[in-house]
Amino acid sequence: MVSLPHPSVLQGAVSAPCLCCRKGKDQFDNLEKHTQWGIDVLEKYIKFVKERTEIELSYAKQLRNLSKKYQPKKNSKEEEEYRLCWPKFCMLRQDFDRYTSTRAFLATLNEMNDYAGQHEVISENMTSLITAELTRYVQELKQERKSHFHDGRKAQQHIETCWKQLEASKRRFERDCKEADRAQQYFEKMDADINVTKADVEKARQQAQLRHQMAEDSKAEYSSTLQKFNSEQHEHYYTHIPNIFQKIQEMEERRIVRIGESMKTFADVDRQVIPIIGKCLDEITKAAESVDHKNDSQMVIEAFKSGFEPPGDVDFEDFTQPMKRTVSETSLSNSRGDGKSEPKFGSKSKGKLWPFIKKNKGAGPEDFSNLPPEQRRKKLQQKVDELNRDIQKEMDSRDALTKMKDVYIKNPQMGDAASVDHRLAELGQNIEKLRLEVQKFEGWLAEVEGRLPARTEQPRRQSGVYEAQNPSGVNSCAQDRESPDGSYTEEQSQETEMKIPATDFDDEFDDEEPLPTIGTCKALYTFEGQNEGTISVAEGELLYVIEEDKGDGWTRIRRNEDEEGYVPTSYVEVYLDKNAKDS
Repeated sequence: MVSLPHPSVLQGAVSAPCLCCRKGKDQFDNLEKHTQWGIDVLEKYIKFVKERTEIELSYAKQLRNLSKKYQPKKNSKEEEEYRLCWPKFCMLRQDFDRYTSTRAFLATLNEMNDYAGQHEVISENMTSLITAELTRYVQELKQERKSHFHDGRKAQQHIETCWKQLEASKRRFERDCKEADRAQQYFEKMDADINVTKADVEKARQQAQLRHQMAEDSKAEYSSTLQKFNSEQHEHYYTHIPNIFQKIQEMEERRIVRIGESMKTFADVDRQVIPIIGKCLDEITKAAESVDHKNDSQMVIEAFKSGFEPPGDVDFEDFTQPMKRTVSETSLSNSRGDGKSEPKFGSKSKGKLWPFIKKNKGAGPEDFSNLPPEQRRKKLQQKVDELNRDIQKEMDSRDALTKMKDVYIKNPQMGDAASVDHRLAELGQNIEKLRLEVQKFEGWLAEVEGRLPARTEQPRRQSGVYEAQNPSGVNSCAQDRESPDGSYTEEQSQETEMKIPATDFDDEFDDEEPLPTIGTCKALYTFEGQNEGTISVAEGELLYVIEEDKGDGWTRIRRNEDEEGYVPTSYVEVYLDKNAKDS
């Protein structure tokens, strides 16, 4: 029997590479992050230089515009027209050429134009020598970096694959050794047992020899794989990885050198134009030194001297001799006007203004009664529109669920129709609550619109009957009411009252037979039925319903046999009889 070494002897030889592989991978991750950071720095520097060139161009443009703005006119026709229009402010070419100070100013303007040109040169050189070059280099750098890290990951994957093969070979060798030991022990046990037949003993011996042969083969394979892995590992850590790291290092050093050279170029571009800018400044200084105040003042004297001789002495006039004095033709006549304009003062406005209301820091009342009438009307209208949209959403959801329920009823295998009943009931309750909210806000809105003065375009909200009776926005429920702070009272003068023309509304009551009651209602608010066809109700009053709301916002009610009419639906809470609902 061949003696085999236990696999744990080689455990130390194959456990260290795993840690090395992990550390190598970590190093690649660190280098990958660092090189990416370097590229980000380079791109940020490119962006910085680009913005600098834009600033230089903008500055040059502003300097050119400034120089052009103060340049004298050159066209003779323009000079003449400009002089005629603005004689005091006209600064023309001939004026600039006449005086040394203005010639110096003109030279300054010209030099500033050249000064602007140098800033354009700075922008152009930085764009071509730095921005364009670095942008192209960044693209090349990204490709090179990608190639290096691709090679590194490939080498890392290769050594990890070799490691996995070594691990598999080791586990197989260990398993075969254990199997060979068990087979040998079993053979020895069978050989020592006198009750076992020779055939069984022979069979056990052959099985033990077979297992020992498999262990020998696994050992040879494991030894070969280990030698191959050690060779690959040596090649990996002493050849491939150092070469890749060296390439990455050279790439990073080139990047650092390149950004340093670009910074130097950044300064050189500025330095190259400094002599020319200095020359421009020297010319401005030279022009300023050429200013001659004596010469300019003499030019003014030469330009405006008259050439007249000074006047002689004034002779003495003797008025002691009698003489007839006449009024001089130049005497002033007493022709001063006596008219005075009296200031006119406008009459004070007698119209009442809505008082200034302090803003409420907390939540305002639900009916927005803390706002002026027009603002309150807008808020209430927005609330009504919002509630109507919510109602439409709920109705759409209910319709969709209804269709789903119909599908379930027709095709029970698709779902249980009863599962949507609860949701449909919730939607129905939500819709009913929203409609009650709409009625409430519409009631407040009707109150506000009744108080507001007539506008050119009334929002169409009430029924056609109401519009026919109230075409010009006459108050239907205006009452004396105090504002939130108690300082405003709305008065209804006789001049604003309008007589409602007779309509066929009364004929409907005369011609028709009394309608049967279909339910009862309770007045939620007090309503003053001032228009014909309406009826006044008090808050909390119980009445009979004889006609439901047809969608126009009005419900027909009856107090007794002789009193009946219409009230806004939002002002009452209706309780219809069961028979009326079924019909």
